[in-house]
Amino acid sequence: MDSSRWRLILNGKSAGNDALRAAVAHWRAHDIRLEVRVTWESGDAERYVREAVADGVDTIVAGGGDGTLSEVATALAHLREPADALPSLALIPMGTANDFATAAGIPATPEEALGLAARVPAVAIDLLQVEADDGVHWCVNLATGGFGTEVTVETDKNLKKMLGGLAYVITGIARLGRIEPVTAELHGPDFAWSGGFLALGLGNGRQAGGGQVLCPDACVNDGQIDVTVLPVLNGDLATVGTLLTQSDREALERLATRARLPWLELSAAKPFTLNLDGEPVRSRRFRVTCVPGRLRMHLPSDCPLLAKA
Repeated sequence: MDSSRWRLILNGKSAGNDALRAAVAHWRAHDIRLEVRVTWESGDAERYVREAVADGVDTIVAGGGDGTLSEVATALAHLREPADALPSLALIPMGTANDFATAAGIPATPEEALGLAARVPAVAIDLLQVEADDGVHWCVNLATGGFGTEVTVETDKNLKKMLGGLAYVITGIARLGRIEPVTAELHGPDFAWSGGFLALGLGNGRQAGGGQVLCPDACVNDGQIDVTVLPVLNGDLATVGTLLTQSDREALERLATRARLPWLELSAAKPFTLNLDGEPVRSRRFRVTCVPGRLRMHLPSDCPLLAKA
């Protein structure tokens, strides 16, 4: 194995993880020059990414959940360099739900996740660029709106820490008595939809919110956004809750509107929230564009999120 220089950007909540410490020691013993930076406050991840690029690091490893992955990927995407001039990206899933890692088949243990980066070459992946009233954002996994977004935003951090993905289900059940649809207009190439929706998924990845599979066929390297719109339903709230928290694929296929588009514009009479990999962004208008091959990432060779040639 050739000597490589890696930089692990670690969410501070996981700094004391013994399995991670052992994994770092293991791969350092295998000729990987692995340095660690721990995030403490907002802006740390972007600063560490810029330092890593300036230092000529080969691979940046995001250690954390979907939010940490998004922060690191966003910092890389903000740079002007093309993907092949930037460090590759790897992920050690250490968050509450780890939706992207779960869908991608990235190993759950730190040593195996780092092993993936060591053994499997990086591949080009798309990112979603989201233009809102307050500026430009990036999304690696899913942009979501409606019921699922409110559940994710409102779930208590301490509850997530104790219960993991189950916390989202509990919060969702608690919200069933006050579900309010979002009314918006969506349009893209040869696509138009308007009305009230309970759930919206704009997928680069497939699931969010602790296992809600809104875009079951999305791929991270096809240059397209997978769009899923679940309209206002006529039925009891228990049925709605089961559908959204358990991600009943058969029911979603029957009720949802789907499209696959290179870009999509959304507008509403009043501001609504899109959750971008855990970051809530509120705006009256959004333009979401799939940017093909924006980064290179280490994913399993049989990763379900990779479109077959």
